[in-house]
Amino acid sequence: MSEPNTQYTVLARRCRPQSFDEVVGQEHVGQAIQNAIRTGRVAHAYLFTGARGVGKTSTARIFAKALNCPHVRDGIPCNQCEICHGIGAGNDVDVLEIDGASNRGIDDIRQLRANVSVRSMRSPYKVYIIDEVHMLTKEAFNALLKTLEEPPPNVKFVFCTTEPNKVPDTILSRCQRFDFGTISQDGIAGRLRQIALSEGKDVDDEAVELVARRAAGSMRDSQSLFDQLLAFGGDHITAADVHQLLGTATDDRLIDLVESLIGNQPAEALLAIEAALQQGVQIGNLSDQLLAYLRDLLVTAAGAKDVALSAVTDASRDRVADQARRWGLQTISAAMQILAETKSRMQRASFGRALVELAVVRMASLEQLDQIALLIATSGTAGPRPVSGGANRGPDAALKKNDNRPVPVAPPKVSLPVSTAPPIHTDPPLAETETLPAPDSSSSMIAKEEPQLVSDTKLVDESLGEFWERLLGELPEKLAEHLKNASKRAIIGPNRLEILFPKSYSFSKAYCESGDAPKRLAAAAQKIVGELVDCRVAIDATTEPATKPASRPETSRLGERRRVSTMESDTFVQMAVTVFGGQVVDVRPLPPEAIVSSHSEGMESNEDEN
Repeated sequence: MSEPNTQYTVLARRCRPQSFDEVVGQEHVGQAIQNAIRTGRVAHAYLFTGARGVGKTSTARIFAKALNCPHVRDGIPCNQCEICHGIGAGNDVDVLEIDGASNRGIDDIRQLRANVSVRSMRSPYKVYIIDEVHMLTKEAFNALLKTLEEPPPNVKFVFCTTEPNKVPDTILSRCQRFDFGTISQDGIAGRLRQIALSEGKDVDDEAVELVARRAAGSMRDSQSLFDQLLAFGGDHITAADVHQLLGTATDDRLIDLVESLIGNQPAEALLAIEAALQQGVQIGNLSDQLLAYLRDLLVTAAGAKDVALSAVTDASRDRVADQARRWGLQTISAAMQILAETKSRMQRASFGRALVELAVVRMASLEQLDQIALLIATSGTAGPRPVSGGANRGPDAALKKNDNRPVPVAPPKVSLPVSTAPPIHTDPPLAETETLPAPDSSSSMIAKEEPQLVSDTKLVDESLGEFWERLLGELPEKLAEHLKNASKRAIIGPNRLEILFPKSYSFSKAYCESGDAPKRLAAAAQKIVGELVDCRVAIDATTEPATKPASRPETSRLGERRRVSTMESDTFVQMAVTVFGGQVVDVRPLPPEAIVSSHSEGMESNEDEN
């Protein structure tokens, strides 16, 4: 029995790219840096940004080798000399890799600044590679600014980060930035096939595609999964080995599960979930796969047929297209929203299976939303439909399904009677279809469009009382209350109404002239009469309010009583003397005009409060 290899190196480190051409999916970055080295236009600082495992640190090492390799040609290192081997292994004395997460303080940056001025020992350049640079503190960034802007000529900086938004703008402005994109599934799959060939393993193409999809654009993640798969399987690795290792469902199982959802069969869907869990599928992985499959249905239903599928292989594209056509874009969108909400809730709950089963039942209960939208769109414009079949059958005929489910029918239109009772609480807003006039400078309110009529009442003297009662009932409560303070209503011409207010009710007159009150008054009058009505409000100078103040003789007698009163018999005078500490010098009656004016002002104040 052979002893285990204690010097085994993980696949991601053994297969690290050693040249710009080997960095998969980042050709634009390699080409730019290679041309800069070839032409001698190398910047003093670079910023590499992108998702995890896409080649940022590997590109930084290749950049350091291309700068220091003595046998470099056209910006390509030889990868044979001692310097290239040392940089590739990460132990070269002139290329320092610093972890920004563990060396993030100002003291670490001060030490870096002190060492920057020391010349390189055996290489032309000293290169500092700071990984996860966004983890540095604010003080550390500030300490790095001056050195970063004017470093020694033989020092180069390379910053790598997955979150460039956390890097201060003062740092970003001093660096040349390169954005690393996610790697395509085909690029990852091609690299994994090369690794399988170098490792002497026979791996099915379907298994390679499963690992590439699972990596989600990260080459390092795919290599870690592939390394685990090579250790798990034998000399021949199939797709079943990948599903068993990762705890995922097969493509056929996913398609059958969605088929039960489309057929509105929640029981079948729950049985499919139970069978998958019994065979080792993890509920979290199953929900992720189902969400990715719904995404494939969504892009297919939207017509994006050239977009790569993320849940199943291209061999299942025809079945995906058929399901997308039968379920419809609207229903797929609703199902995807249900499952996305469930995934969000699963992160905070320990009963993930129950949440997934609830989401599956809800998705299986969805109606054909595309067909319902078609019915709503055509119900208002469709004419009478013939009873017999033919090309002119109504939209209901297009809604019939093969599973004989009932077709939704639009509810009948109901005509509600017009209420004449005044509304309660505040004034309601005007309807969108109601067009009302604006008053002119003489408080004239004339409706510009004819609303629906309530009756054929004419505006004549014989029906003025009936017209006034109906007008108050059509108006909002607050406006009607102010109109009740009017003293007179007069017809001064054909369809011309004048409403007169006493002087003491000038506030009510002003209210009837402000805001949208003139529009509402004119619209209500036109609605009752059936014709344009010119409504005017004015002050009636000849009429006093219904509640009149005391007459002058009564006021005079009141003054007589006050004049003969004495301090001993008047309680009010006694209280005034007690409060203010004075004495009675003389007692004089108020003038009658002052009493009348005070009474009128009190009534107006009460109306303001109302």
